[in-house]
Amino acid sequence: MRQRLQHEVVIFLTAVMFFTRCPVPRWVGHGENELNAAARYFPWVGLGVGLWAALWTGLAAMFLPLPLAVLLGLLATLWGTGAFHEDGLADTVDGFGGGYTRARVLEIMRDSRIGSFGAAALILALGLKATSLIFLGWPFVLAALVAGHAWSRFVAVTLIRTDEYAREDGKAKPLATRISTGGLVVAGIGGFLPLAALVAISGRWIFLLCIPLTLAVRWWMAGRFRARIGGYTGDCLGAVQQITEIVFYLTLLACVWKSS
Repeated sequence: MRQRLQHEVVIFLTAVMFFTRCPVPRWVGHGENELNAAARYFPWVGLGVGLWAALWTGLAAMFLPLPLAVLLGLLATLWGTGAFHEDGLADTVDGFGGGYTRARVLEIMRDSRIGSFGAAALILALGLKATSLIFLGWPFVLAALVAGHAWSRFVAVTLIRTDEYAREDGKAKPLATRISTGGLVVAGIGGFLPLAALVAISGRWIFLLCIPLTLAVRWWMAGRFRARIGGYTGDCLGAVQQITEIVFYLTLLACVWKSS
């Protein structure tokens, strides 16, 4: 039992190591087995990232107007994750926007430089996040950050289960290329619990609309990935996480706005 628990700690810390700037012990592994097993903890790491964002947003809101607090919370998230998923979004949009063949799309996505498509996508993504969270306001904004980060990472993880990895080499190799049924269940629990807490605290069951809407966007994006490059890459996972996080916040805002 103790050995099993130690193994799970290593797997979890592997996910933390790849998705955040949080320091981990040197003995944490990063072999193929650890990387694939770590997929089940992606949403749990997202939960931690969401708590980090909520912490800094809440602290800033004690002294500053909410718009500035939200922006500082986003800044803390970018620093804490190294803009890991934002980089994936920019690379994906650059590749799909500037490439006409599978090979060219993958080549552009491999390039570490950012293009006009990627820059525009980042500006719009950050703007949509900030604006939707600002208008969402108290008391939902902090819980929305936690739930949005966790759920969007679970949605991204489902691609690992249903689709094929599109390339054999390159810097965009994802953290994992396989996830078991049990691993998907663990990931789903980590993704759903913060959303369930948000619904319970707010008493707004309509917030569960986030589930079908984000999954519909994920389904559409996965279809585009398959059609253009035959599957997903690590950058594609980042793009799915970012877009579904935005859809999550916009759905909450639409529910609140409609009832106000």
